[in-house]
Amino acid sequence: MKCFIIGICLLFISPFIKAQANSAHTRISVITCGPGDELYSLFGHTALRIIDSMHHTDMVYNWGGFTFDQPNFYLKFMRGKLLYYSSADAFPDFMYEYLQDHRSVYEQELKIDSASKQKIMDAISFNMQGNNRFYKYDFLLDNCTTRVKDIVLKNIEGAVIQNKIVPENTTARDLIHHYLERGGQHWTKMGIDILLGSRVDQVVSNDEAMFMPAFFMKGLAEATDKGVYLAKDATVILKGNEADRSSGKYVPLIILAIISIALFFVSGHKANWANKLTSFTDALLLYITGLIGVLLLFMWFATDHTVCKNNMNLVWALPFNLPVAFCLIKKPSWLSNYFFIIAVITAVFIVTWFFIPQQLNIALLPVVVLLLYRYAVLSNKYRKAA
Repeated sequence: MKCFIIGICLLFISPFIKAQANSAHTRISVITCGPGDELYSLFGHTALRIIDSMHHTDMVYNWGGFTFDQPNFYLKFMRGKLLYYSSADAFPDFMYEYLQDHRSVYEQELKIDSASKQKIMDAISFNMQGNNRFYKYDFLLDNCTTRVKDIVLKNIEGAVIQNKIVPENTTARDLIHHYLERGGQHWTKMGIDILLGSRVDQVVSNDEAMFMPAFFMKGLAEATDKGVYLAKDATVILKGNEADRSSGKYVPLIILAIISIALFFVSGHKANWANKLTSFTDALLLYITGLIGVLLLFMWFATDHTVCKNNMNLVWALPFNLPVAFCLIKKPSWLSNYFFIIAVITAVFIVTWFFIPQQLNIALLPVVVLLLYRYAVLSNKYRKAA
């Protein structure tokens, strides 16, 4: 009877013993990769590294893969329906790309017990099976970094981050700007600011701030369990080129201001060449702002990109300007009223520029002021012609 009871006990605890044995000889680390020069790599990358000393394996697990051979790739990408997938690479293979691109790689080894290690490995295993490998990418809520963050922090019971990892009142747009400005992508910053709606202007919590690799790395360094830090200090595996290129951040503002001022003075000339150039510029401004407006509407209503909804840039990038640009030749009678109405809307928009619940790119302000001036002139012009 005694032997029978011992046997039953061993039967129930053997899976636990096996799990503990499997995880006891493993080392789990979070890998944070610095930004690259290309837009897709500008925000860095996060992965998990697992070293198994018993089986002599050293693997890195990623959640940022995608293939160009998916049907309707570009349409899916634009609409936010592109499937990303998890993958596993041997550590030397993983490092090859970062060696080639001279990008920094940091490692934070987790100081956790065998039970937590096993939970993390089980979560990774689940993510690597069948359709579980695929997920619909969301820039803020579900990306390569949030996947790693959730796997790590949700499988360590009692993990907390008490200290703020970003300054008070920091928004997701601020964090995006941090990367873009440091990488010298000032024109790209303006383009992204046009596309992103007010969703990214909400103040972020610690958890929300960790959608970016560098800030998850910072958050993990602050994470504790019962007062004990979860990770060792970050070590530098590879030191890359991390030059700060933020010095030219006002270049778009300066250039667009110069162009706007030049067009303002040209439109005041009575010469024939100036009139022709002004007429061409008016049509071009309407065409471009209308086209941008159509794009913003598409990104808001026809895609799954949550960050592109509720976009206040539609106030100056009016989709109606696109058909109006082609109406300038026929000069219909309603043009005067149209330009008067949008002039009033634009004037109010400029006055409230710094007060609306969305941070607008300051480089656009000279262009919007120019639009207001041209709308007022065109309204007066077509009223006289009526």
